[in-house]
Amino acid sequence: MAGALRYLLTLRRLCPGLGVVPHTRALAAVVPGVTKVDNKSDFLQKRPHRQHPGIRKLPHVRLPQALSNGAQLLLREIAEPNMENQVQALTNYLWSRHLPAEPEELQRRAMHLEKKFLENPDLFQTEVKLREAVLHALRKTTYHWQELSYSEGLSLVYMAARLDGGFAAVSRAFHEIRVRNPAFQPQTLMDFGSGTGSVTWAAHSVWGQTLREYMCVDRSTAMLVLAEKLLKGGSESGEPYIPGVFFRQFLPVSPKVQFDIVVSAFSLSELPSEADRNEVVQTLWRKTHHFLVLVENGTKAGHSLLMDARDLVLNGNEKSPLDPRPGFVFAPCPHELPCPQLTTSKPLACSFSQAYHPIPFSWNKKPKEEKFSMVILARGSPEEANRWPRITQPVLKRPRHVHCHLCCPDGHMQHAVITARRHGRDLYRCARVSSWGDLLPVFTPSAFPPSPAQDPSES
Repeated sequence: MAGALRYLLTLRRLCPGLGVVPHTRALAAVVPGVTKVDNKSDFLQKRPHRQHPGIRKLPHVRLPQALSNGAQLLLREIAEPNMENQVQALTNYLWSRHLPAEPEELQRRAMHLEKKFLENPDLFQTEVKLREAVLHALRKTTYHWQELSYSEGLSLVYMAARLDGGFAAVSRAFHEIRVRNPAFQPQTLMDFGSGTGSVTWAAHSVWGQTLREYMCVDRSTAMLVLAEKLLKGGSESGEPYIPGVFFRQFLPVSPKVQFDIVVSAFSLSELPSEADRNEVVQTLWRKTHHFLVLVENGTKAGHSLLMDARDLVLNGNEKSPLDPRPGFVFAPCPHELPCPQLTTSKPLACSFSQAYHPIPFSWNKKPKEEKFSMVILARGSPEEANRWPRITQPVLKRPRHVHCHLCCPDGHMQHAVITARRHGRDLYRCARVSSWGDLLPVFTPSAFPPSPAQDPSES
């Protein structure tokens, strides 16, 4: 009895929101309906639990050797003594960036400040002074977003700061597609905001056998030149390591041109307004034949931006006459409903983490983690049968029970406390070996009837 009491007190200290529960079996009721493994078709297929079909975690990602060598060669050539500090400064700046304020939001803030200042009319006797006070307050409280213009020097700093982490994040997104849809063999790819070309290298690592065309779009000439140099091992001459790569500064105009997979990695956040982002997302979706992959920093701003893009595609009334197929969320969401992370009183970023080996610069020796948000949209209809809950936070492993925070197909977040006694040995072991970002192969309650399944690669 004393041991059970200590166990409950420990649990309450770890999860204060749960309170004291009557007995251990009641813990499993946190997730109603999660009672058994989804084993309709022998889901383990004689594999060990640590290899259950919901596993999505990649081991430490490493850059292709040719890309790593080219990046090191380019930095050795410039011999910049202060490169480490520049890399750190740019990394901090990119990570702390917010989205630019919209004109409507600025107007709302200005009206609120004006109303507040008018409560003391003696301080502002003229309209000019009132306007000056409002503008001064706005300048102090508004984030000053600035467009980044990449020169040759800044492009090299960006390469040193973001090439390996960006490669890791995109590799994780591509892994999601490859594992769930191994029959998908793309032939064409378009990368919007291609930068240093990490998307091309990541795609080649996954689908190099079938990809024959890579269209890299970036308005920065310096970035395009740098990406082409990296393809040639860090030099301006020689044969590119990956054939079929084309560079251009603007998106293809023809509405008839589509690509099997379209990617925008860390680029939507560089656009100056919501209207610009919406226009680009709609254009990218029209260019998408199978998958649209969007990746941003794993911050609230990055996640919010991706959810706006997701909703724009899902709710878009505009149907292309060339490709009228609807869109659905392939990953990470197991539903098309509003994101539950944004509907709470304290919105959280839905982000994931991918470990990688950085380019071995003198300041860059230890393995790192790339924190990112992503959404993968596909054409066709969702395959409801395999819509398992997504683990959205690190799994907490405790004696005889496991805590999993799940995004479920019914559009709600669930805090599952899984035990072998309540849920069975298979599910308990699967949960114990699962990680942040994996799928948990369980049934969960759903208010929506299943719809006919259609694989986007077969459309």
